[in-house]
Amino acid sequence: MIRIGITGGIGSGKSIIGKVLTVIGFPVFNSDTEAKLIMTNNEKVIGQVKKVFGENSYTDNQLNRKFLADQIFNNEQLKEQLNQIVHPAVRQEFEDWSKRQNTALVFNEAAILFETGRYKDFDYTILVTAPEEMRIQRVIARDNTTSKEVIQRMENQWKDERKKELASFIINNDNATLVTTQIEAILKKLGASI
Repeated sequence: MIRIGITGGIGSGKSIIGKVLTVIGFPVFNSDTEAKLIMTNNEKVIGQVKKVFGENSYTDNQLNRKFLADQIFNNEQLKEQLNQIVHPAVRQEFEDWSKRQNTALVFNEAAILFETGRYKDFDYTILVTAPEEMRIQRVIARDNTTSKEVIQRMENQWKDERKKELASFIINNDNATLVTTQIEAILKKLGASI
């Protein structure tokens, strides 16, 4: 089984690539979605989060996202502590999920594969890129947020130039180039029949 990581900066369109692959028939694991589920359903993780952030981190058995975001926003140490709790649980979930798949290729969509060094866990990586202004506009529309907030989030991620050096494949998602053609070319290089 070949394991492929899909990554890219906020607003690049990683999820679109994941959806296309799913439609074609390939299993795609979404790390962000799984992290949210784990933080709500995994008793061990919930206990660890409460230990670090206090009981206010959950309200009515639901993750208090605003409270947590406020805690980690300008505190790298707390942000790292949260990552140390959540990332290993997500990795384990991906391992378990992968074993249940019976396809030649499995994909894992994750925002910060290069930043965390996790790209080394994959046979190949696909970097999804898009012009910065387009990414900002996509996130504003998607999250109903401000340009300033999007730029702050972007600053926590590596620039595409740095990621390109480590990526096996690059998909340009600029609304001018067909992503399906690029995906098909990558699948062909990986020896997958579509």
